[in-house]
Amino acid sequence: MILSGTTIAHKRKEDLIKKVESLEEKPTLVIIQIGENQESTLYINQKIKFGKSIGVPVELYQLEENVTLEFIQKLISDFNHDDEVGGIIVQLPVPENLKQHQFEIIDSIKPSKDVDGLTSYNVKKLMSNEEGIVPATALGVSNLLKEANIKIASQNIVIVGRSLLVGRSLSQLLINQDATVTICHSKTKNLSEITKLADILITATGTPKLITKDFVHKDQVVIDVGITSTGELLEGDVDFEKVEGVVRAITPVPGGVGPMTVLSLFENLILK
Repeated sequence: MILSGTTIAHKRKEDLIKKVESLEEKPTLVIIQIGENQESTLYINQKIKFGKSIGVPVELYQLEENVTLEFIQKLISDFNHDDEVGGIIVQLPVPENLKQHQFEIIDSIKPSKDVDGLTSYNVKKLMSNEEGIVPATALGVSNLLKEANIKIASQNIVIVGRSLLVGRSLSQLLINQDATVTICHSKTKNLSEITKLADILITATGTPKLITKDFVHKDQVVIDVGITSTGELLEGDVDFEKVEGVVRAITPVPGGVGPMTVLSLFENLILK
């Protein structure tokens, strides 16, 4: 079974449009991109297109790679105090020269406008299983599984990838839903032996075709969060053509988790 995020997102989008139409004032989403990154630009373009399709203004601010921390924080502060701005995103990853300041930058965002759910305030809410804004990719994966009637509670879930944006936040969200979660990464020994134990395998490494048919089994659900631009093609972490015929269900790239992430971002903006 192919788990189409595009189909599920389209269905949920109709409810979002109705909600937007009922609002007297439409909240603006501000996206701050620092430097250039091909995959980031792809996601930003999807967000702008989606926002336009539901009647929500999206403003993109592109900053040079050598921009100062002080300038970024002042810009975010201005948006924090702008009542027309409902959500602020700093598109990750930031350039190498700003990596050490990444959390300072994110924590400059007012928690109620943190539609990516990455400020320490919202991360703490997630860790404590309290109501807050959940990171869009984690929320998108969770909603995709629920919409496809795939059980989460009591399932053994293996996540390959430990980034805050996906691996760590998603693991906590799934634990909050009573799953048993194992996180693997580049230093994990015997990776294929661990992934084959999973009821649900989720991969988010950005390494094309890392997951082959030797990493999966026939009753497994495979969620591919990874996306890498290789020339004109977009590739996921999973060798889709080889794995599709083996597993119970799988998400494609593109058209799987990506549309659900974009949808969840705007649900965070409109429904929070």
